[in-house]
Amino acid sequence: MTQPATLILIPGLLCDAAVWEPQVSALANLARVEVADHGTLDSLGAMAEAILAKAPARFALAGHSMGGRVAFEVMRRAAGRVRALAILDSGCTPLAAGEAGARETAGRWRLAALARSAGMRAMAEEWLKIMIHPARASDTALKATVLEMFERRTPVIFEAQIRALLARPDARPVLPTIACPTLVLCGRDDAWATLAQHEEMAALIPGSRLLAIADCGHMSTLERPEAVSAAMRVWLENS
Repeated sequence: MTQPATLILIPGLLCDAAVWEPQVSALANLARVEVADHGTLDSLGAMAEAILAKAPARFALAGHSMGGRVAFEVMRRAAGRVRALAILDSGCTPLAAGEAGARETAGRWRLAALARSAGMRAMAEEWLKIMIHPARASDTALKATVLEMFERRTPVIFEAQIRALLARPDARPVLPTIACPTLVLCGRDDAWATLAQHEEMAALIPGSRLLAIADCGHMSTLERPEAVSAAMRVWLENS
């Protein structure tokens, strides 16, 4: 970037500004960094529109997990306002048809029911098992950061965001139209949003850069903050 600009960071499901804290600090000298808050919005389109309503005329945009899907909805609505795009540990396809979609739906609502009955932390402790790299299972500091973040949310917010994800639009038609510098990044061992998914997205976005972070799961911004921040610095500096 040739001048300071705004960088909007979009958190994923149940996440807040804490998921981006390492990057906010690392990139503060390159841009004014803002972190979106979805509140109780229950559609990805509404989340995108809320971001656009507050954003400046031009800005850089990065989304993690569900936040990446929100970023695609921003691009669908106002691609000309986005000077650079980064998609981290995310996806672009709608809910699958048939048994696969039914399994996802049932799994998400089972976690919502657990959050209602046993509390957000109990739900998060189960969910976290597939969210971080297996080698980090004993990393108490990392786990505490994620668990405390999820615990700050409520079952009402969780259920609203589940509705948003289950009704997610197909973003694949948007990808070939993206013309700004784009980084597609994921944990190489992300079990939730696989490397193969990111390879497919990168292939559809003209001129995009694909980067897989070694020994890293779904929570890349917190699991490997230095590597993610370094990649985002290069992305911003060349945008």
